[in-house]
Amino acid sequence: MIAAQIWVRRRRILRQAAALGLTGVERGLAKRAQTPSTSREGAWQRETYTLKRGEARVKSRAYFAKFPKAAYMTEIESWRELSGGRIEFTIRRLPSAD
Repeated sequence: MIAAQIWVRRRRILRQAAALGLTGVERGLAKRAQTPSTSREGAWQRETYTLKRGEARVKSRAYFAKFPKAAYMTEIESWRELSGGRIEFTIRRLPSAD
């Protein structure tokens, strides 16, 4: 189903490019501009946690031990302190260590 939708979208883009008189590189740029970029958005895997301060430290250290920064580019993307001494933080990493 999804593959069929992609082909329909590509045919429509090519027809629009032909109607505008675009060829070669211009057609490719038009196609790329109209195609949703899932690869860029899906490059990072994010997980958000809300834990007490001590538990947050333990969780982040365990995460970095499991997914080392050198291999997965793991990092704390954002964090904030909530009421009651809780910390909300988001960790992001690449899906594989390639």
